[in-house]
Amino acid sequence: MSLNETIEKMIAPSVEALGYEVVRVTLAGSTRKVLQVMAEPSDGRVMSVEDCARVSRAISAILDVEDPISGAYSLEVSSPGIDRPLTRAKDFERYAGHEAKIETFEPVEGRKRFKGILKGLSGTDVRIESDGAEVALPFTQIAKAKLVLTDALIAAHQDAAATELN
Repeated sequence: MSLNETIEKMIAPSVEALGYEVVRVTLAGSTRKVLQVMAEPSDGRVMSVEDCARVSRAISAILDVEDPISGAYSLEVSSPGIDRPLTRAKDFERYAGHEAKIETFEPVEGRKRFKGILKGLSGTDVRIESDGAEVALPFTQIAKAKLVLTDALIAAHQDAAATELN
């Protein structure tokens, strides 16, 4: 298990108990280490600065006790943002209909990079319409995936924010 996975497993129960979900954990840098944690409210509302601070305090307390990272580091807690990374199987279902870029570990149908409209899940495969054909990508083969910033994605995000305010 990688250090990122170990840290995620360590912090996820507390983050979830506060009403949030961990989207991604990344430790980067060699001289100046930065632990970046992306989280979002479990209820689907937009992440606020106060939410980030609340999650950060909880994570800091756990990391102070468990001490999984050797040496000094900075902790950054953020929202995944509008053109978010897609890291969980449910993300591909939730954002079906939106444009995404996906990179696989191994070639699928002769290539590793796909850009197109997400079609959701079929069992454990992520479906994407790319270059006029629907392709099934095994979830376990996805190295990186993120939404593409489009007018449709912006409109959906604004609709969700407006609904939240009402």
